[in-house]
Amino acid sequence: MQFEGKIAIVTGGGGGIGEGYAKRLGREGATVVVVDLNEEGGKRVAGEIEAAGGKAVFQRCDVASVEDAGKLAAFVDSQFGGVDFLINNAAIFADIQYVSLMDVDLDYYDKVQRVNMTSPLIMTRALAPSMDKKGGGAIVNQTSTAAWVRNGGFYGIFKLGINGITTNLAMELGDRNIRVNAIAPGPTDTAGLRKVPKEMIDAIIATNAIKRVGSPDDMADAAVFLLSDQASWITGQILCVDGGFMMRP
Repeated sequence: MQFEGKIAIVTGGGGGIGEGYAKRLGREGATVVVVDLNEEGGKRVAGEIEAAGGKAVFQRCDVASVEDAGKLAAFVDSQFGGVDFLINNAAIFADIQYVSLMDVDLDYYDKVQRVNMTSPLIMTRALAPSMDKKGGGAIVNQTSTAAWVRNGGFYGIFKLGINGITTNLAMELGDRNIRVNAIAPGPTDTAGLRKVPKEMIDAIIATNAIKRVGSPDDMADAAVFLLSDQASWITGQILCVDGGFMMRP
């Protein structure tokens, strides 16, 4: 219950890793704002948090929309007096088109970029003033180990962009007592991953030090640490939670 009295927003909280983040924050005592375009999934997760004794509310929000992000900020300000934690998890992944850079439709490319790379900036710009009202806060962006692989495609390119956004925002927001870090998951057992060709996942796991896929709980453990006071002097870091897929001396 280390986050009792804290307000946490989790984008893409209606399923997958985001659901794991939201439920873990609820168990840690935070009031969780579950943000998703998927109303059914988002309401389900918020309801399950409350059924387990936590506090949660669902808010529909298009994270790629400046207008929607502003409405979300106004909601948390009016209901809770601000926000302490933001996890920018929402992304197009489960249904992403696996198309080469030479062949991808550029309108689709722009759409995925807006959601997968630009939305953490949109959400942070909207919600940083709400964190100011609480005296500061912590942000965790969701990147990916795909950012560093040679064939990560435009998905990996946009995740690499999130790494740069993370470090730059950490510098810009540090004097406002807002820390910004990122988690780079390896293959994680979600419904979205099950749509990825099995041979691709098997090839990654074969090179890992720990030869299994990750779980949403693995990611939630890392997120709780990065949001907590135990990480009070940690900012601008990209934490790989990947079974040893990425090792940098």
